[in-house]
Amino acid sequence: FLVKLGQPLCLLMAMDPRVAELSIQDVAQAMVPAAGVSADLSHLDTACKVKGYAIDTAKPPKEQLEECLKGCHLVLVPAGMPRKPGMTRDDLFNINAGIAKGIAEACAEFCPNAVLALIVNPVNSVVPAIAELYKKWGKDPKKVVGVTTLDCVRASKFVAESAGGNAADIQVPIIGGHAGATIMPVLSQTTPKVDLKQDQIESLDKRIQDAGTEVVEAKNGKGSATLSMAYAGARLGKAVLTGLAGGRATEFAYVQSSVTDLPYFASNVVFGTNGVQEVLDIGELSEYEKGRLEEAKTQLKAEIEKGIEYAASN
Repeated sequence: FLVKLGQPLCLLMAMDPRVAELSIQDVAQAMVPAAGVSADLSHLDTACKVKGYAIDTAKPPKEQLEECLKGCHLVLVPAGMPRKPGMTRDDLFNINAGIAKGIAEACAEFCPNAVLALIVNPVNSVVPAIAELYKKWGKDPKKVVGVTTLDCVRASKFVAESAGGNAADIQVPIIGGHAGATIMPVLSQTTPKVDLKQDQIESLDKRIQDAGTEVVEAKNGKGSATLSMAYAGARLGKAVLTGLAGGRATEFAYVQSSVTDLPYFASNVVFGTNGVQEVLDIGELSEYEKGRLEEAKTQLKAEIEKGIEYAASN
C-alpha cells in the first residue's frame, strides 16, 4: 500500500516539524520495500529520523512490530484492499477488518496510548469494530479515530469553485460517516458564511458524496484518491500531534460519540494531550440538512452494527 497512498503520506509526515521519528511499515512482498522508502525519505533535510519495517503476512503483526511501534504517539493506518469484481461488501469488510485488527492488536500491546488513525475502508464499519475490540482488550476506544478529513478538503474546494473564494479559507463541516449518503456536508455552517441557492446546495451535496468516484473514473479504474487522501491524512495527523504536544487543534473525524443517538459519528473533534479531548455538537441544521441527517443516520446505523457484530464475534 506504500506505493499508492503510504508513500505520499510518509513524505508529508516526514516534512512535518512535529514528527521527530517516523516508522514505516509494510508487508515483505510489497512492490517497494519499506526499507527503500525509509532510505529515500531519510535523505530529506529535516530533523525527522526514518526507519522501515517489513512484516511476514503469515505471522501475526503483534509478533513482529514491537520495535516499529514502541514509543509511537500516532499510528496512521492506510491499509486494506479495494473491492474486486465478484467481491461483496461483506467480503471486503471481513478482509479489511482483519487487516486492521492485526495492526490494532500490535498497537494495543506496544503503544496503547497512541492515537490510532484508520484509513481503512469501509471506515463506517471498521472504526466501530476496532474501537469495540479496544474496549474488550481493556484499552481506551477513544484512541481509535476514523480519518474523514478528505470529505472536508473536497467540500472546501467544491464550494470555492461554485461560489467563488479561496478554498484554503473556506471551512465546511462534514458530519455523519465516510461513504455515500452518510457523508453529510453542513453547508449552512460554512466559515466564512457562503450564500448558496438550494440547487447549489443539493448539487454540492451530491458531488461531495460522489467525489471518490470522480477520481476513480478519471484514472480509468487504475487507482483511486491517493494523493488527496495523503494530504487529508497528514492534515488529521497535524491536528493530533498539535494536541498531543499541548496545543489545541480541531479537525473533523469519525469517533465514538454521543452527539447523536448513534455510538459512532463524524463531527468536529478537539484534540488535546490525550488525543480526542472533546467531540463538539453538530449545531443548528437547516430543514434540508435535518432530512439529510436522518438519511445519513439510517445507512450509518447498519454499518456501525456490522462493525460491532464483528468485534463481538472476534
